[in-house]
Amino acid sequence: MAAIKLYAALAEWWPLLSPVDEYADEAAFFLDVLSRHYANHPSDQRRTLVEFGSGGGSNAFYLKAQFDMTLVDRSPEMLAVSHILNPECEHLVGDMRSVRLGRCFDGVFIHDAIDYMTTEADLRRAIETAYTHCAPGGVALFIPDYVRETFAPTTEHGGRDGEDRALRYLEWQYDPNPADTIYTVHFALLLREGDTVRTEHDQHENGLFARADWLRLLHTVGFAPQRLSDAYGRDIFVAMKSR
Repeated sequence: MAAIKLYAALAEWWPLLSPVDEYADEAAFFLDVLSRHYANHPSDQRRTLVEFGSGGGSNAFYLKAQFDMTLVDRSPEMLAVSHILNPECEHLVGDMRSVRLGRCFDGVFIHDAIDYMTTEADLRRAIETAYTHCAPGGVALFIPDYVRETFAPTTEHGGRDGEDRALRYLEWQYDPNPADTIYTVHFALLLREGDTVRTEHDQHENGLFARADWLRLLHTVGFAPQRLSDAYGRDIFVAMKSR
């Protein structure tokens, strides 16, 4: 399958597709969940948080208020977008399935980039990466867009105007084969620069796993997991690492 354009050739358009101000409410929720699930931590010390699949850095823009953050993503182009928002954060290129930074953090955060784990083997590898980088007494937070029980075909649209360019998109997601662990997302993009408009199509393959599979994998790797729901109806998974 061809490379995902949104994270490579079209990465500079990301702030118009998914603007940072749209992340404020959910980032506040994530901060609350992380804070409530930490084990005892000296109040006079800043906690450390690593985000795998950090993308354009929109979550980090809010989370960095309370954490010293390290941002890891496969895409150098997306890290460049993030660096504009978060110049004070450490940015590293790495794949959440295999990267090893050689240090542990008070917390591990993986937002919807976890959706790109399309097999159980890859999902387990990402969870193992989180466990390896989570300090004893720390917490890992996983935010898949869907679990098998909540998935439904949808279409969405949106976009923004920038200073010298504008973007509009249609997003269409569906599950072509409910017997496997993959659903498909198509983006139709209209990109305007001056009076010139061009179209782009981008296809994504995302993973879809049952709640029981999530909890089993988290437990097998060594976490003590629990499932929560957020204001958007998503299942999120909070995983504690014992001391």
